[in-house]
Amino acid sequence: MTDLEYLQANPRITFRRAGKPDPEGSCVVYWMQRAQRGLDNPALDTAISTANLLNKPIVVFFGLHPGYPNANLRHYSFLAEGIDETRKAVENRGAGFVFRPYPDHDLIAFCDEVGAALVIGDENPLREAEGWRRSAARKLRVPFWTVDADVIVPTGLFEKEEYAARTIRPKIHKRLPEFLKPLENPVAKFKWKRHDLRKSQTSDAISILERFPLDRKTQPVKTSGGGTSAGLGLLKRFVRERLAVYDTARNLPHLPGTSELSPYLHFGHIGPHTIALAVSEADAPQTAKDAFLEELIVRRELAINYVARNEKYDSLEGCHAWAIKSLSEHAHDPRPYLYSESSLENAETHDNLWNAAQKEMVITGKMHGYLRMYWAKKILEWTPSPAAAFEIAVRLNDRYQLDGRDPNGYTGVAWAIGAKHDRPWAPARPVFGMIRYMTASGCARKFDVNAYIGKVAELAGE
Repeated sequence: MTDLEYLQANPRITFRRAGKPDPEGSCVVYWMQRAQRGLDNPALDTAISTANLLNKPIVVFFGLHPGYPNANLRHYSFLAEGIDETRKAVENRGAGFVFRPYPDHDLIAFCDEVGAALVIGDENPLREAEGWRRSAARKLRVPFWTVDADVIVPTGLFEKEEYAARTIRPKIHKRLPEFLKPLENPVAKFKWKRHDLRKSQTSDAISILERFPLDRKTQPVKTSGGGTSAGLGLLKRFVRERLAVYDTARNLPHLPGTSELSPYLHFGHIGPHTIALAVSEADAPQTAKDAFLEELIVRRELAINYVARNEKYDSLEGCHAWAIKSLSEHAHDPRPYLYSESSLENAETHDNLWNAAQKEMVITGKMHGYLRMYWAKKILEWTPSPAAAFEIAVRLNDRYQLDGRDPNGYTGVAWAIGAKHDRPWAPARPVFGMIRYMTASGCARKFDVNAYIGKVAELAGE
């Protein structure tokens, strides 16, 4: 087996367009999309290693388009804050970095321009992003590989949709010793020297957004900045100050007990390997580390499996048949309250806890994980139908959460409203049927609700 054949045997790689790299090509192109970082990025590592074996330079291509589905100025601003740092990290590894904003964002045109020998991209299971990769595979004239860069255990090893955490957990744990290792972060041997490209290589993405045709109704978050350094700073703080009590404090929204890393994972500014290894090596109780790694690896990769294997992941139809049947049987039950989507969006309900959770999301772009469950379940209880509830929850989540439009978000809504990855809860309740139920009084027994509401009121300037 040659070195190249050995590299190609990596289970992270999917061969979208087969064939041998073009020997006349001038470089390897890495099409960066989901994994927006220069550190611990398996897709970038694969591209650099392949370029080194082919004795060619590598260039990273980052094209920015304003039409990403359901994205708005809040999301693009967070993304843009990380681009220049990513460029510097990529260049420090000997690769070129070309940033092309709309209307010059076309991958195929860029590959023709530079004479690509091979194109390597990163994986993204969401419907639209997967469609872009399939389109690229049809249009490119050279081989095209994609690399599963944002999971520990490659999603391709699980060919079917997993039923629940209990079914995927042993499979993941079996493969963890193989994949949960420090990444090599190789350096390119052949420097990218092209300075004659016809389009600007500027990475001043923040100013570019000023003239982008974006949805500007949802403004950027002032308290959270994007980029790898910001993510690493939060990781260090979490390991130092919060990890030790994570297993007991993670479901207490009135306390600062979570990592707050989900937006950085979503945009690929920090990778799961970086986080998992830092937590594994931390001086903290094993119970706390195990609780966090369960969320980061098992639960997160279960969500990615769901989106990758279920084409109806963002609708009620993607949920278990028993749950859909139970909800259907109670679809016409009287609702204690009915709210319009506008009233929900504006936090105009009778429930002060729910209103606080909604306000936290609108103001900060985040909502505590425990309250995300309560938030979505109340939307089910207060809207005309389960299908409508699912659609409203998805829209609000995607609009305001920095980590919206993500497998974790779609899976969270599916769990809360359609019992995805959950079990039937008897006896059946009005409206909910056999879907797990949550109440404000139950939340009050678990954490200091008034303290949480007060914290959000302070954020809102109330």
